[in-house]
Amino acid sequence: MNFASDNAAGMAPEILAAIASANVGAALAYGRDDWTRRVERQFADLFEREVAIFLVATGTAANALALAHLMPPWGAVLCHHEAHIAIDECGAPEFFGGGTKLIGLAGEAGKITPATLRHALEQGQWGGPHHVSPAVLSLSQATEAGTIYRPDEIRALAEIAHGHGLAVHVDGARLANALARLDASAAQATWMAGVDALSFGATKGGALAAEAVVFFDPARGANMPERRKRGGHLVSKHRFIAAQIETYLADGLWLKLARHANMMADRLAAGLSAAGLAPIWPVEANEVFVALPRQADAQLRQAGASYYSWSTQPDGIALPPDAVLVRLVTSFATSAGEVERFVETASPR
Repeated sequence: MNFASDNAAGMAPEILAAIASANVGAALAYGRDDWTRRVERQFADLFEREVAIFLVATGTAANALALAHLMPPWGAVLCHHEAHIAIDECGAPEFFGGGTKLIGLAGEAGKITPATLRHALEQGQWGGPHHVSPAVLSLSQATEAGTIYRPDEIRALAEIAHGHGLAVHVDGARLANALARLDASAAQATWMAGVDALSFGATKGGALAAEAVVFFDPARGANMPERRKRGGHLVSKHRFIAAQIETYLADGLWLKLARHANMMADRLAAGLSAAGLAPIWPVEANEVFVALPRQADAQLRQAGASYYSWSTQPDGIALPPDAVLVRLVTSFATSAGEVERFVETASPR
């Protein structure tokens, strides 16, 4: 019963085979290989336009490098106060940005509203020489609460951000899970809605270590090769990252894997709801947040279930005093049997 993280799953068999296949023979290093050239073409086809892409091994590297490239050191990133960049990246965005500041905004279910963003930009103290200048709006897709932004929601936020001179970045560590739920193309959910840069995730979706920074205006990628190298994130045997991405995108594998993870999350949410343990937020990707009675939590952990407690107080939600808020994450490898055992063990006796 492994619901700790989609990072805890192994690799999709197809991606493991791709790595083995790329291991045959030699290839030029540092991205001068055929795999990388093919991946560049795949991304252009996926997003229906020419883009500049830069492959890295981790999501933190993708986020930190992308944000640093979009803003000056005296700039500020506006993001949800529970965003991964604000909570779980050990100051990497600030470090790579040379001291940039992250400003957390409140919002129910992990989402920033247009009213909140507008208020922050129009009422906040901004500008030199005494204050940082707002430079980037960063959104998580899917959010830390497992919810998703629809294209029209992104567009509304992007219009406000652009109107105040900010670029728009999306942390797409679970973009596949969001797109698998949305009735929208990758293009419609990103640049067509006003997104300027994307951290495209594959690791959580079934890769070993493969992410990409995507600039939808290729001109924005100028000098990014130097930034990536200077930051220590240009992998010499680059073809092994590219081989993962190539297979991940080929024939829609990435969405197939995400649909399975989402389906298992739906099944888990339905089972818990039937047991009187309804999720506190809509289940829109592959994460389920539920307030477990402490007795149920103890039963599950004794039975070997693996998952994390969620330590922050959710906006707008009061938890029962005898409950613990937990996050349950499904993956491409989650089985129906795991879900059924978890629900059975959690159910009141």
